[in-house]
Amino acid sequence: MLVLLERDEMRYRLPPTQTDDTTGAATVATPRYEEIAEGLAARIATGNEFPAGSTLPSYQDLAADNSVSKATIEKAVGLLEAWGLVRAVKKGGLRVRHPGARRTVGTSIDRHPSRGYVLPAATSATEPWQAHGRTQVATLPLPDRVAQHLGVPSRSETVRRRMVTSPAGEGPYQVSDDWVHPDLLAQLPQLGEQLVGPGGVADHIEQAGHGPLSWRRHTRSRPPHTDEAQLLEIPKALWIMEMIYVAVSASTSQPVAATVRVAPADRVELIDTMRRTPAARWPVTPIEPPSEAIAAG
Repeated sequence: MLVLLERDEMRYRLPPTQTDDTTGAATVATPRYEEIAEGLAARIATGNEFPAGSTLPSYQDLAADNSVSKATIEKAVGLLEAWGLVRAVKKGGLRVRHPGARRTVGTSIDRHPSRGYVLPAATSATEPWQAHGRTQVATLPLPDRVAQHLGVPSRSETVRRRMVTSPAGEGPYQVSDDWVHPDLLAQLPQLGEQLVGPGGVADHIEQAGHGPLSWRRHTRSRPPHTDEAQLLEIPKALWIMEMIYVAVSASTSQPVAATVRVAPADRVELIDTMRRTPAARWPVTPIEPPSEAIAAG
């Protein structure tokens, strides 16, 4: 049996197999909770019975409908959350999630005439985006990974500027945290203010003698922190894509800031242009067959 994982694409995975002790043949053994999860996923996929924003029946009702225990339903719901189909809302039950369109994220830095630099995620600098709430500015310890990229001791304090944004008309797409190098913050204290003015943080850094900035990106997937899941309105079981853009000064060749952006993994597709190393530069030398047979193993 094939298990549907996502509504927007035909993606499947095979359930685990076991071996028949009498014949030695492989047999498919699908746990009951997976069958229930698959059935609910199919009903969600139609968009008729459980459209985005609607609520699934309670755990007790689902258990009764499927003649199973509540523990089995909890496992089934855990799968639905991992697949990004539902999320638990406090006092609101199991809400069917609308994942939104998947966006390709390339490697180009664009610029808007009034907003300043635009990091990859927007289709163009002129694409309309919206903020979900105000920018949150606070002095906090640097996360270990960001401190490492900035080359400062772990837990050093600096200002974090947090925004939740999305393309216009959509739910939250990404959480964006701007972290300024502590030494630079001492030189440019205005970066710790609620409003930094036109161009944002990057323009202030460049105008202070560090331009033109260059960026390098570090990408990984991980489970969301509790606050990230709440801000993105996703289940904690759904992994996120974390992209850290490290801004490097042209005058010192040292990192001066880092922007950490996280988005649901089911909404991100990374696009990179591969490059050839000197050894792989065209025209390449044809591979000659070995003069002697090479023993396998």
